[in-house]
Amino acid sequence: MSFFKYIFSKAFIKQLLLIIVGLIVLSFVVLWWLKSTTNHGQQIEVPDLAKLTLTDVENVLDENDLRYEILDSANYNPEYPRFSVIEQIPKAGKFVKEDRKIYLTLNPSGYRKVKIPNVVGKTRRQAEPTLLAMGFKIGKVTTKPHMSDQVLEIRHGGSKIDPDTELEITSVLDLIVGDESLSRINRNNEDSENDSETTNDNNEAPEDDGGN
Repeated sequence: MSFFKYIFSKAFIKQLLLIIVGLIVLSFVVLWWLKSTTNHGQQIEVPDLAKLTLTDVENVLDENDLRYEILDSANYNPEYPRFSVIEQIPKAGKFVKEDRKIYLTLNPSGYRKVKIPNVVGKTRRQAEPTLLAMGFKIGKVTTKPHMSDQVLEIRHGGSKIDPDTELEITSVLDLIVGDESLSRINRNNEDSENDSETTNDNNEAPEDDGGN
């Protein structure tokens, strides 16, 4: 009877409650430890950051416990928004550990600028390949009365520009070239003068002294 009295005594019930509370606390501690050790070193799939701005990149990487670092900008790609991600390392779909740094290459604001080569004074046949090789585009070609077929002016956006001016590659350049018309006029004038002299010479008959 003393055993049953002890089971139902206040002292036993108090100890039992303490044991139950201790087990509950211990269970929570064990569960937290298991969760922390399970997530430690967890592999995270790298998200696709292509065409995202830096603001969007930060939000996406924060959600995935990842960081980023910006590398030098690449050549401008018109298929991507300006200042958006054009390349990333590691690639999207790779698995990395949490807090891994993702290296980003951003699309610049436009094409790089290069100096316009000096093609003034060169023939159109020489000038056009030179400009195309530099990355420029040839727009309207206008002829102007001149002695030669050389390039007389370079224009961009309707304004005359000088050689060594820096413009973005793929810029459209208009050319003003000579049409050789003045040279033809001069040749025609010379031919006319020569014809006139020949005619005058032929019209002059030899003098007869009548002494024979």
